[in-house]
Amino acid sequence: MGISIPTSRDIYLEVDGRRLAVVESYQARTRRESAAIEAFGETQPVGTVGGRVQHEVTLSRVYITADAWTDGVNFYDLEDFNLVIVKPDRRVIYTGCRWSDIRETASLGEAVLESVTLLAAGRMEL
Repeated sequence: MGISIPTSRDIYLEVDGRRLAVVESYQARTRRESAAIEAFGETQPVGTVGGRVQHEVTLSRVYITADAWTDGVNFYDLEDFNLVIVKPDRRVIYTGCRWSDIRETASLGEAVLESVTLLAAGRMEL
């Protein structure tokens, strides 16, 4: 029994269950704002409190699917899409995504976005 390594067909962008693009690789970063709780007379904080969580994902080599290309989907107009990452034991889905940075490179006849950074409203594992 071998271990399944995710491939570009296992990392994709979707809207309403429709696959719009496949992704060669990704890098995810999740940050949480936090603040120290100070107490009068104490030299050290007595605790911390968590705040807002932000998910930022950078995608490399985003290939638009043939159907999306034929339908004239404009990636620059996309809002509220999902990033799905299929792993051997679960699926990670980033929801409510919006892009924040796009770097485009393409060869003749290809529709490739070299790098896309997106912010996601949520993250869940199934």
